[in-house]
Amino acid sequence: MEKKRLHSIIAFFAILLLGLALIPSTLQAEETEALKGKLHQKRTASLAKYELPETIKRFEVFDSGLNFAYPDAVRGIYLTGHSAGGSRFEKLVNFVDTTELNAMVIDIKDDHGYITFKLDEGHPFEEMGRNFIKDPREVLEVLEDKGIYPIARIVVFKDTELAKNRPDLSFTENGKVWANGKGDSFVSPFQKEVWEYNVEVAKIAAELGFKEIQFDYVRFPEGFEKRDKELQYDQGEYKDSELNDVKKRVEAVTDFVAYARDELEEYGVDVSVDIFGYAATIEETPGIGQNFTKISENVDVISSMIYPSHWTPYFGIDNPDEKPYELVNEYAKVENEVLGKLETPPTSRPWLQDFEAPWLYSGPAKQYGVAEVEAQIKALNENGINEFLLWNAGNTYTEGVDYTP
Repeated sequence: MEKKRLHSIIAFFAILLLGLALIPSTLQAEETEALKGKLHQKRTASLAKYELPETIKRFEVFDSGLNFAYPDAVRGIYLTGHSAGGSRFEKLVNFVDTTELNAMVIDIKDDHGYITFKLDEGHPFEEMGRNFIKDPREVLEVLEDKGIYPIARIVVFKDTELAKNRPDLSFTENGKVWANGKGDSFVSPFQKEVWEYNVEVAKIAAELGFKEIQFDYVRFPEGFEKRDKELQYDQGEYKDSELNDVKKRVEAVTDFVAYARDELEEYGVDVSVDIFGYAATIEETPGIGQNFTKISENVDVISSMIYPSHWTPYFGIDNPDEKPYELVNEYAKVENEVLGKLETPPTSRPWLQDFEAPWLYSGPAKQYGVAEVEAQIKALNENGINEFLLWNAGNTYTEGVDYTP
């Protein structure tokens, strides 16, 4: 009798425990379905005749099949799509391979708005693709073989091509898409369709095998505070915000960066943002919407563009282009102070100048050679900043530089 009672008790608790075990599984299944629904809604958008793919979570842990180790410190150069896909690629790979350099930033979505390689027929972004890089996967395989760290550059809100196709996502004036003095048009950081489009391009780059996504032109057009009342544009969800126009712009830009990092988390890539150097020296930029601290809180790497030629008299230096060491040294002190206040600061990896700026001079321009490039690197190193990127729009870099002075 006692044995039967004992068996009954054991059976009762076994059934009870089985039932309790099933409840979380059921809830988990329901939550998973709900999550899939949210992700489905989140990632679905249309860009005129371009319709974003209806994707849910593609994998648990992404693996591109390529293996890249993060260097001791990233020291890289910039390549256009033409350079990465053309005859100059081999020379630039050899240049990096035979120096202390170890990384390449390659255009995946360029300054005009083109994706720098062809996409499959029928792909929603097919018409945005150009055949600058015939086989991006092959490019990455070469970099893997040489141990060169690959970074995908994606130009976000400067996008003449998208603005032309979708004026409703851009800034217009008298019914026409507005362009700056250089002929470049921008799309609006207020528009979440634009966010989704650029992040989808970033996911394509990650799936190809890039280890880092670098977003550039994460901002409104320069001097926007002087023309924001003249241009027509939609503020989207920010329209009813109680913030003033400057704060709205800052919030939109910061929100995009946070969104991009969140969306790319499952790919295991680092997220970096290029930012104007002067943004670190003020609370926030009034026109372009960049807040150095807020952006830094949402990225793995912050890359300030601190080319001496791009500064007006600053830090007490009358002509910064002629004083590369002094300019970078003064900037680095300010940046270290700002980042030092963050609980988890990003890696600092500034853009340095390896080009001349003839527009600043009525006579011969200050030449940038070995001494000038090394001076900038030395100034960073002395302030504890060991990573950097070199910019030359033509991808012609000074030879004979000691990149670890």
